[in-house]
Amino acid sequence: MTSQPQTLNFHPLRGELYDELHSRPFQVLPCPAAVTHIALLTDDDQRDAQFRHLQELHVLLGEPAPTAEVSCFEATFGHLRVRRETHMEFASYTFINLAPGPHHRPFEHTGASLLPKGWLERLSGTVVAAFHLDLQTVNSSPNNDLGLVRPWFEGKRLVGSSPQEGKARVWGSFKLHSDGFGRFMVLNQSLSNSQLGRLTHRLMEIETYRLMSLLALPQARTITPRLNEMDQQLAEITQALADNRSIDEKAILAELTDIAARIEAFRAQSTFRFSATRAYHRLVLTRLEELREDELSGHLTITEFMTRRLTPAVKTCESVGDRLEDLSRRVDRASDMMRTRVELAIQSQNQQLLASMDRRSKIQLMMQHTVEGFSVVAISYYLISLLKMALDTAAASGFSFNKSLVLGIAIPVILLAVFLGIRFIHHHFIKLARRE
Repeated sequence: MTSQPQTLNFHPLRGELYDELHSRPFQVLPCPAAVTHIALLTDDDQRDAQFRHLQELHVLLGEPAPTAEVSCFEATFGHLRVRRETHMEFASYTFINLAPGPHHRPFEHTGASLLPKGWLERLSGTVVAAFHLDLQTVNSSPNNDLGLVRPWFEGKRLVGSSPQEGKARVWGSFKLHSDGFGRFMVLNQSLSNSQLGRLTHRLMEIETYRLMSLLALPQARTITPRLNEMDQQLAEITQALADNRSIDEKAILAELTDIAARIEAFRAQSTFRFSATRAYHRLVLTRLEELREDELSGHLTITEFMTRRLTPAVKTCESVGDRLEDLSRRVDRASDMMRTRVELAIQSQNQQLLASMDRRSKIQLMMQHTVEGFSVVAISYYLISLLKMALDTAAASGFSFNKSLVLGIAIPVILLAVFLGIRFIHHHFIKLARRE
């Protein structure tokens, strides 16, 4: 016996990773049996309420209630088997009537028939998928199937196939019946209980994931007309920019901002739903491949029906998601063009403003030179007046000199000195400005 090495550092989630592969085992189903499958959209509060409701079921049936919630719970109460699975956004319930009787009428006693009265109606969540499966043992030829199954589908058009290399036949209408549930009938010819359980589980997943993948279609149809409007609006803006028309840049930028905001709102509303649609669709295709169907009596197989009806709906959702991304990129490019146009306009205005400022500076310089000329005259006049007063004072004091001659000689000297002084100050400030 080999002992486990004690020196290895095992990841703390290693055990959970192993258990995950075995967390949702296939059913082992007897035949005949009646199965009811329900899938409900749930939030956290509803999920907690569902677990408490499951505990209540155990109490009503006289069994010990579970204490901890698990991703896949299964319990058997006599002839009733209950299975609950929790997923990312929905929870599924499978109710199996293990002994409906050897001669029971299909869909008369369903998997939910053994539940306590009123318990199912009080289940929290929004029902997306709800359908019955009736499992029957047959030894007859497939040619006799229509006469056997058609009365139980209320005259609706049937889809049929022979999966698992002809060991069973599956019939369904993929429509709601008078009780508000869908219906499938599995005619088992030679499948074992475990094979029948796997086939039934795949059918339940196909129908559940089909409906979950279609949840985005109404949203896509609602968004499409608004995308058409925004597309046309954006095309007109882009054409106006291409034609270089005179437009109100402020109004256009506000319009582009409004389009971008609406696109982001649509993306926030739809991104998760569209991504989930793609994921569910891939799961449906995978489960269809696992059926290994053959055509039955000229009817559409489940795979043909799905690829013909489901795939276009999924492609519609994908195209709307792609249009949102494309519109977002186009709005960004148009906004960049508008910003470039605005920046060029601002640069042109700045150049005009600088040219205007340059002209004003030249005018101010010319005025300054003119003022400097007047300043020379004014300063010289005051200096000469002061000199005359000084000469008068000197003459009155008894000094003898030719006052007019001295004043005449002083006038040009004073004018020249004032002029040179002002020019020196002017050049001094110019040098200071250049150093700055």
